[in-house]
Amino acid sequence: MTQMRRLWPFALVALLLGAAAARDATDAWIDATGLPVTLPDTSVEVRDRNGDLLRAYMVADGRWRLALQPDQVDPRFVEMLLAYEDKRFRDHAGVDPLALIRAAGQAMWHGRIVSGGSTLTMQVARLLEDTGTGTWPGKLRQIRVALALERRLSKAQILGLYLTLAPYGGNIEGLRAASLAWLGKEPARLTVAQGALLVALPQSPAARRPDRAPDQARAARDRVLARLARQGTISAETAQAATHEPVPVRRIPFPALAPHLADRARAQDATAPRHDLTLDAALQRLLENLATDALRGLGERISIAILAADHGTGEVLASVGSAGLAEDARQGFVDMTTALRSPGSTLKPLVYALAFDRGLAHPETLIDDRPVAFGTYAPQNFDGLFRGEVRVSEALRLSLNVPVVHLTEALGPAHLMAALTRAGIKTALPGGQPGLAVALGGLGVSLEGLVQLYAGLANGGQTVPLRWRAGDMPDAGQQIVSRSAAWQVAHIMAGIPPPLGAAGMRLAYKTGTSYGHRDAWAVGFDGAHVIGVWIGRPDGTPVPGAFGGDLAAPVLFQAFQRIKPQADPLPPPPPETLILPNASLPLPLQRFGARGAAPVDAPRLAFPPDGAHLPLAGHALTVKLRDGVPPFTWLVDGAPIIVGTHRREAALDGLGKGHVTLSVIDAAGRADRVQVVLE
Repeated sequence: MTQMRRLWPFALVALLLGAAAARDATDAWIDATGLPVTLPDTSVEVRDRNGDLLRAYMVADGRWRLALQPDQVDPRFVEMLLAYEDKRFRDHAGVDPLALIRAAGQAMWHGRIVSGGSTLTMQVARLLEDTGTGTWPGKLRQIRVALALERRLSKAQILGLYLTLAPYGGNIEGLRAASLAWLGKEPARLTVAQGALLVALPQSPAARRPDRAPDQARAARDRVLARLARQGTISAETAQAATHEPVPVRRIPFPALAPHLADRARAQDATAPRHDLTLDAALQRLLENLATDALRGLGERISIAILAADHGTGEVLASVGSAGLAEDARQGFVDMTTALRSPGSTLKPLVYALAFDRGLAHPETLIDDRPVAFGTYAPQNFDGLFRGEVRVSEALRLSLNVPVVHLTEALGPAHLMAALTRAGIKTALPGGQPGLAVALGGLGVSLEGLVQLYAGLANGGQTVPLRWRAGDMPDAGQQIVSRSAAWQVAHIMAGIPPPLGAAGMRLAYKTGTSYGHRDAWAVGFDGAHVIGVWIGRPDGTPVPGAFGGDLAAPVLFQAFQRIKPQADPLPPPPPETLILPNASLPLPLQRFGARGAAPVDAPRLAFPPDGAHLPLAGHALTVKLRDGVPPFTWLVDGAPIIVGTHRREAALDGLGKGHVTLSVIDAAGRADRVQVVLE
């Protein structure tokens, strides 16, 4: 006994040394643990000006896994999760000994693993490595990784990994993706019932998917509520009330707004995890729905594009590139906000503004609208009619072609192109050299370009470069035209009658229709916003009967009404603006004098001559014409035979022998006729 008393200090030292050695060995074992990647890939996100989700992209393995910040999670949900899954999470070192002892006892009793005793840290270890949960080697690996994680990461980081990786059914991972997919909302504010459901789903995500097994999902949620009530995390009354809340029975699609612009943002910076745009998600959704509605009944191959911006800042608020990416027949994958198309008459306001600046004309100046020819180029109005002498303001409101070509000839087409360059607009010019036809749409311009041009007109004639990335600094604008010229064309356009049903909204707007009815346009602005609309076929084929005034203008006004019911008022004229009636203008401005145009003579029948006797072969007669303005109408004895032809030679069929009167009428209503005898 005495000997034992002498030896016990040595035994204690040996025990302590053994414990220390075991501790050191355990520390070395944990420190030597090779950890998996603790920065999992998350979905690339595109956000709007308010931080709302516009679109997300799946990660490489086809899963929805969205990044999550602590301030994005309802604190009550975190409290419920820890109370249910790991109530000693903030105190243990990665492993909860009490939970493991309980799990081991249950396993020995049942001969298999009944409950894992896993902490949230161990669950994170399993999710990071996808280790098995039903085998001892797998459980041991989870323990080792969990202990290592606790040494290298903070509790907040570990909790964040769980909230990012936890499975929620199908290809949904993480709390944020689950909250959007099952509840249609961000997880910043959740009801108790919603929180309990999101606590329950990761335990058995496949068996409890709300869209496939709503009863199992409800039962699992209610078990979570019952346990939390027993633990005192929530009151019994709260738990009971939460059981009456319905469980979602369908999966809500992730937002996919502004797909074309989102793809552009991602293509420009492929490594960025998040792209913040200037768009407004609510307005974007409204205009995408408007685009879909506008195409009903127009044919399956017709597409649409809408672009809305703040013309004070240049920020793009909504960008609709098509009626939808899935619209294969409409080539919905093509972003028609950037496609170069003929702008029709939408450049006319710029021509008039330049003419005002150069002192060539004033809104009250009188200008001819009569048949003319500029060399071989003989423009005519869209309706084929001529109105004689009109005021310049009326010529713009009526979108007459001859007056604007007169002004373009006086300006020089190169000066018009230079103004487009100052406005920062990309153009495509067939043939390389600008001709007079550029004023009528004889070049390629995008919807983005037109909206930027009209933003400049709305901004006192100074360019407003469009920008769609939040935080981008605007480029310095250039002066396209003077303030007074910009106000004058805006004032004229504001007098264009609105489409039916939009009489209460005053916009400065212009429509356009490209040659062959390939493009229908409407672009306009009020005191705050500018919007452009394009309708047509992406492949450039004609749309018979399509006019900007009929198709695009109503959509333009509806788009403004989506922003606010009443348009913002247009500004008053700058003090330097010359506002006078025609009689008070300086003499050079009272009437525009055309320089390079030559009047076109009335049509004359070149063959057959009047009084000719002609043999009739096969009941057809060839006739020829010179001068006149096409299109032409041919008549036999007063009855129209050929209508709307631009050719100056025609074959008249179905004629009989005898005296015949042949007549031709041109677009100006002038006529010629001859009488012949067919034998």
